[in-house]
Amino acid sequence: MNGLKKYGILTSLFALGGVTSAIADAHSSNDVYADFPITLKGYTGDSKTSESYGGQMARHMLHNGLKKAASSGDLSKMEMYFNGAKSVPILDPKSSSKFPIKQKLVEELSGGKTLVKKTYKGKVVGWPGNMTGAEVIQFMMEKAASAPKGFDASTGYNYPQLISKFAMGAVFYNQAVNSYLGSKMEVGQKPNNKPYKDGAYYTGKEHSWDEAFGYWGSAAHALTLNAEQNYNVAKKKDMASADFNGDGVVDVYSEYTYAHAYYASSYDKGGKTNYLATINQAFIDGRGIIRDAGGRNLNFSERTSLLAERDTIRDNWQKVIAESVFKYAGSTYKDILALEKIMADNGDTSEAFRKYAKHWGELKGFALALQCGPEDLGETAEKMNRMMGFGPVLLNASQVVGVDSQGNFIKDQAQDWSEFKLHMLKIQKLMVDEFGVSAKSNDMLEEMTSLAGQMGSADSAEND
Repeated sequence: MNGLKKYGILTSLFALGGVTSAIADAHSSNDVYADFPITLKGYTGDSKTSESYGGQMARHMLHNGLKKAASSGDLSKMEMYFNGAKSVPILDPKSSSKFPIKQKLVEELSGGKTLVKKTYKGKVVGWPGNMTGAEVIQFMMEKAASAPKGFDASTGYNYPQLISKFAMGAVFYNQAVNSYLGSKMEVGQKPNNKPYKDGAYYTGKEHSWDEAFGYWGSAAHALTLNAEQNYNVAKKKDMASADFNGDGVVDVYSEYTYAHAYYASSYDKGGKTNYLATINQAFIDGRGIIRDAGGRNLNFSERTSLLAERDTIRDNWQKVIAESVFKYAGSTYKDILALEKIMADNGDTSEAFRKYAKHWGELKGFALALQCGPEDLGETAEKMNRMMGFGPVLLNASQVVGVDSQGNFIKDQAQDWSEFKLHMLKIQKLMVDEFGVSAKSNDMLEEMTSLAGQMGSADSAEND
């Protein structure tokens, strides 16, 4: 058994007494994704609670390790985290005296897990080569192995960022919204009156919902914290907020914040959004609907309510990724301004270019991730992909435009610097118009009209 499953978290808090008992008094089961009862008819085993998502948390460890390994130059190390192996060490979060981590190996969460088998199987049109999601990541890893610390100055590719941001979408977001909250929520799929699989202590719908929650990446007790606290947990700056059960260590199964849940907290702490709490509450409320069915199939009313919670999760999760596209489009825009000034002054562009490439890599990774959801983004995706291109505009005014049959990048004359800069603002506008983002980190939209005017066309402010 793993994490919260090992002990009923709220129940155990009372047993601990003192401060932790007071914490438990202050929070109900409506605040914590834990302690859902066994409802499976005929179950006679030892398990006391039905929630389980160890496989998903193992994949978070694999993703974090892959991101770290992508700067090592060691392809076999990257493949270990992508393809899975035995005795895989947890590289991130790294344990320290101020923030001790309970687990040391990925398989302490769940054994035999991989990223490759769960990666988006469709074609990734925003990356050259017409590859599937898994093929894109494998291709990136092979390129990263020959790039100093994962950065290729000849293309402007920062592979740790590209791999990480795309993988979060191609694995976590894709699996959660398309499979576990998608096909497995359909009538007849993973029925609630049967075990998820032979020998399981949870029903089909219970476990499907749990696995989606795991991919979201939130600490189980996130609703007991504010956005700043959740953010600081992810940054390993707030041990007190992380250690919900008061045992002196952080259980990465239940007490840590990952991936898109982390980004949600980063936007929410600005006070304009409430993504993390909204999504977590929907997960808890949806699990409550399944719990209250008592091990029978959901009726029409229950299923309708459950799908409403599902849609809340999907819609807000998509917005979190769109907010990330918005943020890094703004970062890239500001980096271009800095580079233009340095070049005008005949200065050293090396540090500024690396920063620019990092932010463009984050922008591209999130943009690709956004396209791994249940909705065909159609023209929106086409505009987004075209405006940011296959690679950042380089200082010699070239840009990656494709890949040949041998896997070599093809470069050609790039779009004009001013046009590329304007495209960053157009991408921000696209995120507002199509997804309704409201946190709007690094908002540079006020500069769109003046920039378009400098280019001599009022129409330039419109999306291509």
